[in-house]
Amino acid sequence: MPENDTTTPGNGTAGAGNGTAGPEGGSAGPGKAAAGPGKPAQAPALTRDALARAALRVLERDGLAGLSMRKVATEVGVKAASLYWHVRNKEELLDLLNDAIMASAEPPPREGDWRVQLRGYCWRYRSLLHDNRDAAKVVAGRLAPGPHLFGLLEDQLDRLREAGFSDAHAALTTYLLSSFVQGFVLQEQSPLSAAEADGASRLEVVGEVRDRFRALPVETFPNLVELAADLTEPDLDVRFEFCVERILDGLATLLPPERR
Repeated sequence: MPENDTTTPGNGTAGAGNGTAGPEGGSAGPGKAAAGPGKPAQAPALTRDALARAALRVLERDGLAGLSMRKVATEVGVKAASLYWHVRNKEELLDLLNDAIMASAEPPPREGDWRVQLRGYCWRYRSLLHDNRDAAKVVAGRLAPGPHLFGLLEDQLDRLREAGFSDAHAALTTYLLSSFVQGFVLQEQSPLSAAEADGASRLEVVGEVRDRFRALPVETFPNLVELAADLTEPDLDVRFEFCVERILDGLATLLPPERR
């Protein structure tokens, strides 16, 4: 079955255990083989949670480019057609994967003021996206909340409202923080140039860019020449910290002076 097929086998509404014919014929549900003489008992029914965990394993092993319905089916020991009882296509599988990535996320301690707690959220989210291969590519721009994300959002919104942010600002802040961290990690994990994609180290690429800045005619590009080191030397932790602190400074302006 094509990877991006958007149709569901049968009439599009059948689910596991409804007694209708499965995608591979017969009346057995997904992931099950009809019992018969000399055959072992039926395997446990396939679940969306099992699919999500299998997709995480494939993602870690093969990356997003290598993730496919067929590989996930192999991971759980069924034929690819059986997956279509649970997810219609790869995009729906990515929806499950989006929430599965959040399963290992841990909110920061509820200690310190709102700045301390939001700072903790940003640093922990960045680490989470780095700890799961291609996670930033999966979650960036995807609005497919599940039970794990529900809990994180509820916790974050509660902290923001308790800190004194209006309802609208609390909602927008959750978007701001997640979008920033996702975008930052996507840039961290993208090649700086063709040279890095071809095997050069980041240190080599950055050094070459710094040297090119310094070699520019100073009368035309005085700022690039003079700030060559400042533009290329800070490591990514320093850059991330600077960005997070400036975001927190901006958010503080939304609060009454006594709560900043």
